[in-house]
Amino acid sequence: MRAMTYRGPYKVRVENKPEPRIEHPNDAIVRVTRAAICGSDLHLYHGLIPDTRIGHTFGHEIVGVVEEVGSSVRHLSRGDRVMVPFNISCGSCYFCSRGLLSNCHNVNPNATAIGGIYGYSHSAGGYDGGQAELVRVPFADVGPMIMPDWLDEDDALMLTDAFSTGYFGAQLGEIAERETVVVLGAGPVGLAAARSAWFMGAGRVIVVDHLDYRLEKARTFAFAETVAIGEHRDLVVEMKRLTDGLGADVVIDAVGAEADGSALQHITSAKLKLQGGSPVALNWAIDSVRKGGRVAVLGAYGPLPSAIRFGDAMNKGVTIRANQAPVKRQWPRLLEHIRNGDVRPGELLTHRLPLEHIGEGYHMFSSKLDDCIKPAIIPGTE
Repeated sequence: MRAMTYRGPYKVRVENKPEPRIEHPNDAIVRVTRAAICGSDLHLYHGLIPDTRIGHTFGHEIVGVVEEVGSSVRHLSRGDRVMVPFNISCGSCYFCSRGLLSNCHNVNPNATAIGGIYGYSHSAGGYDGGQAELVRVPFADVGPMIMPDWLDEDDALMLTDAFSTGYFGAQLGEIAERETVVVLGAGPVGLAAARSAWFMGAGRVIVVDHLDYRLEKARTFAFAETVAIGEHRDLVVEMKRLTDGLGADVVIDAVGAEADGSALQHITSAKLKLQGGSPVALNWAIDSVRKGGRVAVLGAYGPLPSAIRFGDAMNKGVTIRANQAPVKRQWPRLLEHIRNGDVRPGELLTHRLPLEHIGEGYHMFSSKLDDCIKPAIIPGTE
């Protein structure tokens, strides 16, 4: 089969790989009809995630058709259209039984924190991802969901990670009615978090970014006020000015490890890899939230320590909540929103490329070319 493979930082290409096979009776093989490049994939592409091995296939946002099922699979059959959450989870361990599907204890032997993720290095279990013609799906009765006939594939693709993660971030913020919410980052997850904040009852939503085209999307898709980072000498001062000197009730960090804003932090994290990611966005969140406010962290950070202003968070009484989104838990509410016409997550997709052109897709997305917000990958097209 044809699949994207990692060849080193900033180097990916499409190669022939052996087709995945049923390795356990609970497995399924899915023919990929839609995949996507995620902002988290860029951390791998840039060489920031430990144990990303040559030949690994990325991609954790997957929609497709079931080709084959193992002998123990009961809820899927050949020909079913499915959307696959990025979390790989067993469904029965201590953490899965408590709804922490992203922290499954049985699917990743290499870490004590994160569970398994498709295509996200051996730090997340070493599973090949869906930027390929076929993908093996473990615990097929737990993760995938048969797509409703009425659901558009583009909307389904965005539910497999980005939009569900943004929605989860709004949940983590425990937004109360009429509260002010600031979202740092206008990528797909930040835009989803901003749009979802209204569903939770927010009275005001402000999105912060440094790219004009992403701020325009925040205004048209998320109906948010926007702040351009480059127009302000001190972003935290501007956030306080916009909130009567108090700070926002909730700040959502949808940026993570590669935040711009400090040359020193960028060098020590992205270049020298002395930190688990640049803490600029998280420090902005801690300083921009009001005393007693809440910070939700969705941006991905590496396992190394980062220079976070934890003393400020403690002294302000800030609650910080963070996790990888347990995607499937979000689907019932999000499917209801989509069916009611409240939102079309697929509107965040700006580019569609054949699998054979995935190297161009990574370059475009990484370099923020052609107003790219979210690229979809369509195997089997030219």
